[in-house]
Amino acid sequence: MSIPPFRADHVGSLLRPAALRQAFRDHAAGRIDDDTFATIQDHAIRNAVRLQEDVGLPVVNDGEFRRGSYWGRFVKRLQGLAIGPARFKFRDDSGAEIDFTAPIAEAPLSRTVPLAADEVAFVAPLTSRVVKVTMPAPSTLHFYAGSGFAKPGLYPDLDAYFAELATIYRAEIADIAHAGGRYIQFDEVALAMLCDPMVRELVRSDGLDPTRLIALYVEALNRAVEDAPPGLVFAVHMCRGNFGGRYLSSGGYDDVAEQLFERAEVSHFLLEYDTPRAGDFSPLRHVPRDKGVVLGLVSSKVPALEPVDLLRRRLDEASRHVAIDRLGISPQCGFASTVAGNPLSEADMRAKLARCVEVANIVWG
Repeated sequence: MSIPPFRADHVGSLLRPAALRQAFRDHAAGRIDDDTFATIQDHAIRNAVRLQEDVGLPVVNDGEFRRGSYWGRFVKRLQGLAIGPARFKFRDDSGAEIDFTAPIAEAPLSRTVPLAADEVAFVAPLTSRVVKVTMPAPSTLHFYAGSGFAKPGLYPDLDAYFAELATIYRAEIADIAHAGGRYIQFDEVALAMLCDPMVRELVRSDGLDPTRLIALYVEALNRAVEDAPPGLVFAVHMCRGNFGGRYLSSGGYDDVAEQLFERAEVSHFLLEYDTPRAGDFSPLRHVPRDKGVVLGLVSSKVPALEPVDLLRRRLDEASRHVAIDRLGISPQCGFASTVAGNPLSEADMRAKLARCVEVANIVWG
C-alpha cells in the first residue's frame, strides 16, 4: 500500500538515545541553550528516520524526539493551559500506583505557534516515505482532570469548550498538511480508559456520564478533522496508558466499539492487543468495511521478541472478525511516551520494528 493503513506501522514514539536524554536534562537545568538543544534533537531525528527506513517501515516520523512526553509539548504550546493533578493513577501488575498529571484550562485557549506542524516540516525533506505525526486526541484536554478540566466559569458548557478545541485542531491540521504531513494519528487514551469498569465508576463518582463522554469524544474527533485539506489520512490509536511499562486501565473495546468504530471519521484504528487486558477480537465486528485495523500485537513495554508464529496466529484469529486485507501489524504503543522510555534497549526496539515488517511481508507479501 502507498497510503495508510500500512501492513506494518508503529505508533509514534521511539526510545531517545542517551545523548538526547541528557540534552533534555541539561536544557531543563539551563546548562545548554535552545539552539544547542535543537541541534542535538535534529541529529537524533535524522538517525531515527534512517532507522525506520532501514528496518523497512513504509511510514516515518521524528520519534517524538522534540517532546518531553507524548502530549507535553502540545499542551505547553497551547495558550491557556496549565498542568495539575489527574483523577487517575498509573499502575502495574503488582498493584503499585504512581500519580499522573492533567492539562487544565485556566484561560481561553488559543494557538499562537505550531503544535506539531514544525516537527513535520523538519522530517518531510529527509525522506520519500509517508510522514506521520501524532497528536493527543481532543479528549486529552478534558478527561484526565474530569470535572476540574477548566477554571470554574471559563466555559459555559462542554460543547463550547470542544468547539474552541475543534477550531484549534483544524488550524493545526491545515499547517501539518502544508508542511508535508500526510498521516495524522490521534492518540486516544480517554476512550480506551472508558472500557475499564473501575474507570467508569470513578467517572460516575465525579458526576460525569461515561456513555455521554464516549459520544462527546467521538464527536470531538470528527469536528477536529472537518474541512481537512485533501490527501490527509487520519487514524486513532487506542492507548491504555504507557509510562515505564505501567498502564492506566484494562478492559476490552466492547463499551466503545460501536460508537467509535462506526462513527469516527478516520481511515483506520491502531489497537492495543499485546496482553489479555485488551480483551478479545470480537469488538472488531463493528469496524465498517471501508476502515482498517492495525493490530498492536508487539509489546513496546518488554524486551522479549514475539515469535513470528504467534503473531501470524493472532492475525488469523483477528481475521475472523475483520478481513485480512484490512489488517496490519504494529507495536501496541510507542516505546517512549516520555523521555525516560520503556524498560527495553534500542536493539530490542529495532528488532521489534523489524519483526512487524517481517510478519507483514510474510502475511501480505
